[in-house]
Amino acid sequence: MVSIGPECHIDSFVRFRAAGGQGDIILGRRCFINSGTVLYIGNGIHIGDYVSIAANCTLAPTNHSFSDTDARIQFQGFKESKGGIRIEDDVWIGAGTVILDGATIRRGAVIAAMSLVRGEIPELSIWGGNPIRELRARRGSVDEDVESE
Repeated sequence: MVSIGPECHIDSFVRFRAAGGQGDIILGRRCFINSGTVLYIGNGIHIGDYVSIAANCTLAPTNHSFSDTDARIQFQGFKESKGGIRIEDDVWIGAGTVILDGATIRRGAVIAAMSLVRGEIPELSIWGGNPIRELRARRGSVDEDVESE
């Protein structure tokens, strides 16, 4: 199932792809997903409110199996879920970022362009790179920046 919340903006050439599982894609309120982004259903993607995803990102909550050297990789299916992808409220994802199965990006985090995200990103922090590392903490109150609904 794909659920798109109110006031979401899905740009041209965004793709929702069924691959690697039976998960759901759930977008909260007022999400922006820019051109060229691909969301694989896999083990599920849950995106909170006020999340912005820049162009050409890939969200891939799935992992291919490849351990049997006697079988072609294309026929080995997928590994067990690491929990899908969870992006909390008020997150900004930079262009060209790849987010993998098991990633959690906490409230108010910013991910720099061209980053690879696996594991957990703490709230109100700025991360970037491959391997990803913390660049700095955000300052101020997120609530100060939120316009009234």
